[in-house]
Amino acid sequence: MVKQKYWVPALERSNLIIEQIATNPDGLRLIDLANRLEINKSSMYSLLNTMEKLGWIEKGQNEKYNLGSVLGFIGSTYLNQFNIMETFSSEAKKAIQIVDEHIQLGKLMGGDVFYIGREEGSSPVRLVTDPGTRFAAYASAIGKIQLAQYEYDELKEIYKDESFKKKTDYTVENIDQLWDQLQKAKIDGYVVEEQEGAEGFYCVGAPVYDHSNRIVYGISFTMPKSSWIKKKEIATKEIIELANKLSKISGYLG
Repeated sequence: MVKQKYWVPALERSNLIIEQIATNPDGLRLIDLANRLEINKSSMYSLLNTMEKLGWIEKGQNEKYNLGSVLGFIGSTYLNQFNIMETFSSEAKKAIQIVDEHIQLGKLMGGDVFYIGREEGSSPVRLVTDPGTRFAAYASAIGKIQLAQYEYDELKEIYKDESFKKKTDYTVENIDQLWDQLQKAKIDGYVVEEQEGAEGFYCVGAPVYDHSNRIVYGISFTMPKSSWIKKKEIATKEIIELANKLSKISGYLG
């Protein structure tokens, strides 16, 4: 545990307990927490009893602890302060100063992406997507990076009533091709889309997580091929850093 001036060890232990419970939604027993955190059972009992009375945690009939209603209230209050559009606009402008290409923000809605924000670089090129429009998620970096959180069967359910209509000759054609792309995206932490949404355009997208560790938005740089050849590495680096900033602000602890 951290030891420094004006540090309160009991609060640190409480924080460690909350983190353990938060990352184990099925619940943990006293003995589980004591063993994981190497805190003796007597001290653990006192900590859990106090936290339960404060409403920070709740104990079920199976003697397992889960997060309590007070933490839920605090979390929702914090999230209400988080304005994704305002923060995206502010932080994206900083990344554009480095890369000087358009950045978009979108949210997955079924099998489509709903575009909700854009900040523009100096490039005069016109994108095929504008804020307020929808576009096939399987043909966009913003969509793919959000689809990457799903398992194969879940993807099949999302697209069960829809064939993959090709936007260009490069558009992914079926679930299996998409699945292969998503597996790489999971490993890399970002996804590259090369002329699948619009011929001549390249995108690199990264995920924005929320406090519950779910991917809730995607962001991407979009640019023509001539720019992509020069800026691929820096654009990838900056979009990942921007996604990390937005995730942290929205409460993500990963």
